[in-house]
Amino acid sequence: MDQVFYLLAIMGCSDDNLDCRQARIEPARYTSYARCQEAVADALRRNTDLDFPVIAGACQRQTPEMARQGAPKLDGKGR
Repeated sequence: MDQVFYLLAIMGCSDDNLDCRQARIEPARYTSYARCQEAVADALRRNTDLDFPVIAGACQRQTPEMARQGAPKLDGKGR
């Protein structure tokens, strides 16, 4: 069974917080969802330079296989 870890995605959202897209991934990996959630507030403070009306944090479950496949590179504007 693969080891599971969590990545913290920084999401850029519209004013109504309904249209969100992944803008960045924090470099840290977390061993539990709870530890990832604890890191959200600090991560949001580090990412206030994003050009979105609202930013949010989302903890995403990953396995080593998923990490090897890689995530698309984004430019901070969701592209």
